[in-house]
Amino acid sequence: MSDQKVQKYDAIVIGTGQSGPALATRLAGSGWKVAIIERDKFGGTCVNNGCIPTKTLVASAKAIHMARSGEVFGFSSPGGIDVDMKKVKARKDAVSGESNQNVEKWLKSTEGLTVYQGHAKFTSANSVSVGDVVLEAAKLFINVGARAFVPPLEGIDEIDYFTSENIMDVDFLPPHLVVVGGSYIGLEFAQMYKRFGSEVTVIEQAPRLIPREDEDVSATVREILEAEGIEIKLAIEEVGFEKNGDEVVANCKSSAGKSRVSGTHVLFAIGRKPNTDNLGLDAAGLKLDERGFIEVDDELKTKVKGIWAMGDCNGQGAFTHTSYNDHEIVVANLLDKDLRRLSDRIMTYGLFIDPPLGRVGMTEAQARATGREILTSKLAMSRVGRAKESSQTQGFMKVLVDAENNLILGAAILGLSGDEAIHCITDTMYAKAPYTVIQRAVHIHPTVSELIPTMLGGLKPL
Repeated sequence: MSDQKVQKYDAIVIGTGQSGPALATRLAGSGWKVAIIERDKFGGTCVNNGCIPTKTLVASAKAIHMARSGEVFGFSSPGGIDVDMKKVKARKDAVSGESNQNVEKWLKSTEGLTVYQGHAKFTSANSVSVGDVVLEAAKLFINVGARAFVPPLEGIDEIDYFTSENIMDVDFLPPHLVVVGGSYIGLEFAQMYKRFGSEVTVIEQAPRLIPREDEDVSATVREILEAEGIEIKLAIEEVGFEKNGDEVVANCKSSAGKSRVSGTHVLFAIGRKPNTDNLGLDAAGLKLDERGFIEVDDELKTKVKGIWAMGDCNGQGAFTHTSYNDHEIVVANLLDKDLRRLSDRIMTYGLFIDPPLGRVGMTEAQARATGREILTSKLAMSRVGRAKESSQTQGFMKVLVDAENNLILGAAILGLSGDEAIHCITDTMYAKAPYTVIQRAVHIHPTVSELIPTMLGGLKPL
């Protein structure tokens, strides 16, 4: 360290995902001298290979799917639909690139904020090195995100494969894409590439898709995907790979026996791991849990005084919106004298297949486990006027209510605009208002949200 330059700051932020930039600019705007460090692309996962680029691809895939559905809506495309994957990728790159550039410009133009590009490594509890510079500060904030996880499966070294990150570079159509992982990321890519024109097979270890969800959600998602021609193989206990000429063969083993899936390309979508293994955390006195996450308290503080961890690396929510909320909690407690807690957050998220799933709060299994008396109601999307008008009647909406106090415990809306309509319920839950508040609300017709009060009028014991 003696040969390195030392720069002193009030705060150091490591990483430019969803928490880092918002926190760094807010601190700088409050008169703090702040450094922010980025080793790769500005904006983190969401901007570069997560939400923004994937949902841009999802939008292209949906437009292609709708164009192919002309007969349903009264028009035809005699010449067929030509998909140009280079143009699809170029559109994705433009949208994602603009976001990336905007984050970089924002940070580099913020007064009081110095941007360092390079790999940060702790040298003590209040210092990190970046290249030939050592940065010191009384407060450090870790926002290093996560990356795709690929297990050491048999034969994996013999094949080329995609993850949710490097598949962003693809500008061609895989003839047959084998997706390993039947959860959120895997299913979005499976439907997307099927709509682009690939044959798609999904391999999942669990006995059903997205196993953390209720069984009716999993079953309906499977129906939606299989209706589009996606092959789904469940309860695969073991899978290994081998090359067979131009093909990649997945050798599957289950209780029913052995089977082979021959494809041309493989996408691994079986989870993510935090980017915490090369930060020199030992030098700061920080320990990781068994999954590699940095443990934090209700204010995102670590066990080392003066160090916070935000976003995917703390294991408290692997979503863009939870990462951004992490920075809001930190700022509220540090600057605003506003007591905010991680435990106040109600988990909400979406599965962005088409139609999408919006989820908030507890599942049925979680609600039952509380031992409370539960009320529930379920309404098919085929009863929703907006869904019928759009010829998108797949799915349902479902809610769980505490019978003692009438508070909503959780909900799922799987269907047209489910990812937007769920916020009616999310906001009611944050308000700690009884379900009768939203049940008696008058919503606009014709919308998806207008059927939420109707659903709530049909509550029965679970």
